[in-house]
Formats: sequence, structure tokens, C-alpha cells
Amino acid sequence: MSERTGGGPERIVLVGYGPVGARFVEELLPAVRAGHLTLTVVGAESADAYNRVLIAEYAVGHADRESLEITDTDAARTAGVQFHTGMTVTAINRSRRTVTVGDSTQLPYDRLVLATGARANIPTLDGVTRVRHDKTRPAADATRLDANGASLPRGVTVLRDLDDAQRVLAAVRNEQRIVVLGAGVLGMEIALAAARAGSQACVVYHGEIPMARNLDRGGGTVLARSARRAGVTMVNHSRAESLLFHIDDDGVERFDALICADGKQIHGDLLLLSCGVGARTELAGLAGLDVSTGILVDDQLRSWADPHIYALGDCAHVAPRPGLGASRALPAGGPSGLIGPGWRQADWLAGRFTAELAAEIAAEFGARGELYLGAGLAAGTAAVVMLKAEGVDVVAVGNTMADPWDEKLSDHAAGCGDARLSVSQWSDPEHLRYVKMVTRGGILEGFVCVGMPRTAAELTLLFERGSELPADRSVLLRYDGPDYEPTAGSAFAADATVCWCNGVSVGAIMAAASGGETTVACIGAATRAGTGCGGCRGRIGEVLERFTEAGGPQEVTA
Repeated sequence: MSERTGGGPERIVLVGYGPVGARFVEELLPAVRAGHLTLTVVGAESADAYNRVLIAEYAVGHADRESLEITDTDAARTAGVQFHTGMTVTAINRSRRTVTVGDSTQLPYDRLVLATGARANIPTLDGVTRVRHDKTRPAADATRLDANGASLPRGVTVLRDLDDAQRVLAAVRNEQRIVVLGAGVLGMEIALAAARAGSQACVVYHGEIPMARNLDRGGGTVLARSARRAGVTMVNHSRAESLLFHIDDDGVERFDALICADGKQIHGDLLLLSCGVGARTELAGLAGLDVSTGILVDDQLRSWADPHIYALGDCAHVAPRPGLGASRALPAGGPSGLIGPGWRQADWLAGRFTAELAAEIAAEFGARGELYLGAGLAAGTAAVVMLKAEGVDVVAVGNTMADPWDEKLSDHAAGCGDARLSVSQWSDPEHLRYVKMVTRGGILEGFVCVGMPRTAAELTLLFERGSELPADRSVLLRYDGPDYEPTAGSAFAADATVCWCNGVSVGAIMAAASGGETTVACIGAATRAGTGCGGCRGRIGEVLERFTEAGGPQEVTA
């Protein structure tokens, strides 16, 4: 336990009340109700925590505000959690163990947990002012936390919060032309969703293919073709340089066109910048904590520089703390940027805090209290990336860039012994289907699936288990074939993961269905499955359909 700066219960302060912060609060509620600790939350947004991952669906009118709800703030408040929403923390005073809130209030802590999340990256464009946040004190006004005196021009937006979503929604409802700069997961999702909602959508990107960080050339090419068939204009090999404006009736400049390096002008009514995100590290950095692409924490999620400070989610960069005399070079990698790993971090840290408190309290009363000093947060497998778009199924994970025609694949120079890297590839561009499997010694190291949802589900399970693929890889394609048999394969095994964000298996869904939870929404309420990125809702439906066809509870085998 940390050495407390005063008597009474352990004082925990959480900075950030997004999806990860909200999960952390939920998991600590039993300890708060029991009086074992006090929990104070400071959140920049005035709204209660909501599912930011589904913001694109909300921005085009495919989801209502209520469907974004992920927590019960009133219940937490009733339990005794203190909330300061619509406020920012402007300073961490490590020597006094207090944080300064925007209204100059000082909040004392025994442990400080940072869940400050990430902000949208603003690219270098003539006509858009960029702000360096790393050396800038966080704004006392929460509404200026990210802009910090440099608001985006009229007709230009990012998509990170509810206000951004309202701007996009207005454009969609007016059937305006939306230009998306950036072809990552979010950029593709919002463009496809906007096109489905009736807007004109155009995606502009510098490289050859969309989702270039996750897909190989074949998968990206099929995705681009799928997007064009869905009504999205795809403009590749285009480096944006500046903006062209026109003057509104009130004399204010408004976005008119994106100008590229080759001179072409791409006109639109709204420019949506989707150029990745960067962790909000300035608060930690100004407090003297180690930061890189995120706040550097060890496998206990504890700051390298201060044992009383922790970090979670999109702001946390988990990496081994260097030993004495070791190089102080910044480690590779960074925050995952995905909701699932963030929630697992929140669950783990809340569990650790609770166990430590229980052990300490038991010891104070003379009972046997063994301090919980278990292993650190286990490193997860590579994160599965799924594109959430109706009619366009994309799943990718791990090593996807290996070239099937590279004669050096079997070289032993990489120190892999006799294990040979192999690539199997299948493509049907006419029907917008593509599969690539990268294996070493028959075990999946990565794969890409486009337009093959059932094959993707089977490969995901095989990747998760580290199972050996069949010698004839082509048999895996049958899951999306006309002779598909639901009982084949492992996708309905009891231990098969359905919801990667929350780690919910087929067995857990079947158990909930046996208890009367027979809709996707009910399963979400009972198990949290489908409440993260939402990409597994179709799979949940398939599991429930199988449950219904079997006439109720049935045995599922591992």
C-alpha cells in the first residue's frame, strides 16, 4: 500500500471520466460503499461517460444518445463517489500529493490515477493553427482543453466528442458533402456510415491503400473497392497541403476545399480531420513524470517516476522500467488506442487496489492479511482490429505485411530456428473478398480478412488459442461458402471469444441466454458483450440464433 498522507480511508483521485475511467469507477464501487476508500473523479466533459468508440454511429444518426450510455453515474454518486465534471486538472503537486483543479481547488490523494485519454491529431495544413500541447499547461477552462486558444476554422472538425458529432450530424442531415482527411479505421467508418446515411463522402489519404497500418496491399485494395461500391469516393496518393475558404454572410471564413500537393482541389461542405490521435501527456510531463507517446508506466500501471501515480487507457504507455545504469532511450510502442485493452487495465488495477485494501484492513483487525503482490498486468496478444461498417467486414491482427513471394521468408538469420514463415493468400476482388494468413510453424502470426466474416471469426479464435492451422489452408474458406455448416469449426466452442473488448465467450452468452437473456441488448446488459466497439453484435446474434434453434440450453464443447 502507499503511505497515506493522512488518517482515514485511502484517498484515490481519478483524472478523466471517459469509458476507461468509468469502468475503473464501477469496479471500485464495492470498496467505496464499504468505506474502505474515497474516490474523487475529475472529468473535462460535462456529460456523463459515454462510449466514445460508437461516436461515428451517433454522428450519422444510426445510434441515439441513450445507446452510448455505458455507466450509471448517479449510482456511483449515491455510493459516495465525488464527481467534478466539466473541469480540468491543471497541475499535479507531487510533493504535497494534491492536484489543482481549474477553479483552484486542491484535491489531496494517496493514489492518483490518470485516465486523460487522447486528443485528435491536427495535421500541418496552411489555414489551420496547430498547438503544441506537450509544454503547455492544461487550460483551466475545460471547453478549451484541446483547442487551447486555437480553434479549428468553421467547417472543419475532428470526431472525438459529442460536440464534434453534432457538427457531423448536421452535415449528414443536410446531405452535405463530407471530406474525410485520413483513411484509418475511424476515417473509413465515418465515411462509410455517412454514405449509408445519404451524404456524399470522400476519403483523401496520402498512401496507396486505406488502413495502411493494419492491412497489406491486397486487403487495402479490396477495402477501397468495397468503399467505392458503397458510394464513398476514395482519393489516394494525395498529400493535403492547405485549405481554401469562402466568406460566410457574417464575414467569417468557412472551409470550401482541400488543396493537395499536386494542385487538385477537393471541395466539400465539411472537412473531417481523421489523422490519428495523441495521448494527453502534458499534465504528467509538467509534473516531471516520464512520458513518450504516452505516460510511461510499468506492468503494475505505476508511473516510472512516482509510485503513487498510475495511468490507464489511451494515455498509458506500458513498458518495463529501465534498471540502474540502463539506457534511458524511450521505449518503442505506445498506447493501444483500443477500448478492450483499456478496460482490461481498469479491471486489473481496480482489482489490485481492492485486494490490497482488503489485506491491509484484515491485518489491522488482527486477521491474517496477506498483501496482494501478484504478477503485473499480463501482456495481451496483439489487438484485433475490426472495421465496423454495414456490409463491409474487415478484420486484421498481428503480422500482415509478409510477402508471399519473398524467397527470404525461410531464412534463419532472424534467429527463428527451423520455424519457417509461410503466407497463404486468397483473393476474389469481383466479390470483394480477400484472405491472407501468415503462419510460422503452422501457427498464425497474423491475418487479414475482408468480406469473409465467418472465416475471420474462425481465424480470430485460432489466433487467440495459438492453434495450428490445417495443412490445407483453403478449407478455412468454407466458412463463408454456400455449404457452410454452423456446427463446423471452433467458432461456437464454449471458450471461443465473441466480444474481444470485454472478453466474453460463447459459453458466457449461452449461460446468459439460458437465464432468459435472449436478445443482443439483454446479453449486453448481462455480460457487457457488444457494449464496446460493437463489432461483435452480429456474432452475438449468431450465438443466440443457434441457442434458439437448439430449443434452449445445449452443450457446447471446447
